Amino acid sequence: MLKVLFVKALLRISSWLPLSVNQMLGSLIGIFAYAFSSDSRKVTQTNLRLCFPELNDTEIRSLTWDSLIETGKTGCEFGYIWHAPLKKVLSIILRVSGQEILNSALAAKKGVIVLAPHLGSWEACGPFLTNCAPTTFLYKPPKLVGFEESMVAFRSRGNASLAPTNRKGIAMLIKALERGEIVGILPDQEPNEEGGVFAPFFGVSALTMTLISRLAAKTGATVVTIFAKRLSQGEGFEIIFGAARPGVDIEDPIVAAAALNLSIEDCVRQAPSQYQWEYRRFKRQPDNTKNALYR
Repeated sequence: MLKVLFVKALLRISSWLPLSVNQMLGSLIGIFAYAFSSDSRKVTQTNLRLCFPELNDTEIRSLTWDSLIETGKTGCEFGYIWHAPLKKVLSIILRVSGQEILNSALAAKKGVIVLAPHLGSWEACGPFLTNCAPTTFLYKPPKLVGFEESMVAFRSRGNASLAPTNRKGIAMLIKALERGEIVGILPDQEPNEEGGVFAPFFGVSALTMTLISRLAAKTGATVVTIFAKRLSQGEGFEIIFGAARPGVDIEDPIVAAAALNLSIEDCVRQAPSQYQWEYRRFKRQPDNTKNALYR
C-alpha cells in the first residue's frame, strides 16, 4: 500500500514540473543506469548486439547510453501525461506525420487497429488518438498490486475505454471495431504461448502475439502504426503514423506475425535510441528454453 502511495505521489509531483524538467530528471536516471552497470544496461546491450550485428562495440555502447537516457525520460513523462489536462497534453504534440493514413482507415468504417510499440512516449499517443475518435486500449494489469484502478482512471480520460487482457476485453475490442472505432494495442509485448507464435524481429526469433491478425481477419479492420517521437530539448513530440506491412491481417499466424514484427521494425528504425531495448524480448526460445544471454 505504501509503495502505491509513493508511486502516486511521484506521478503527481512530476505533473507539476515542466516537460523539459521531467526529461532532464529522466536523463539523470538513464545515466545512473548506465554508469552502475545495471541490469537494464546489460539487457539493452544484449538486445542491441542481437538486433544490430553490423554495429561495432563502440557503436553499441553509444546506442546503449542513448537508449537508457531515453527510457528514463519515458518513465518521468508518465505523471505529466497522466495528470495534466488533456488540452495541455495535446499542446506538446507539435507535429503530426501521416495523419492521412489514420483518416483514410477511419473513413472505411470497419475499425482501425493502431499498433503503438514501446517507442518514444507511447503514453502520449493515447490522448492524441482519443481526440481523433473513440478508442479502446488493450491493457495488461500492472505488477504493482493496488495500482490498476489508478492506471485505468488515468488512461480512460476523454473518448477512451480500457479492455483487460482476457475474454471480456477481447470482446470489447471486437465490438469497438465493429462500430468503426479505434483499438490501440502495444504489439511488442511477449504473449503467453497459447497466444503467440515465433517470428523474426530484427532477424531474431521472438514470441509474437497473434491477437492482431485474428482481430483484423475477423472484422476487416485496417492496421496502422503510431509512435510519439521525442523532440530535442524538451520541446514535445511528433506523432508519426505508418501503414502496417502487407500480410499483418491474414489468417496464417506465422506470416501475419512476421508482417507484424516488420511493421514494428519500420517504426523503430526511425528512432532506434527511443525504443525500450531493456525489455527481454527474446527471453523464450522456439525449443521452449530460456535465452541464456539474459542470465
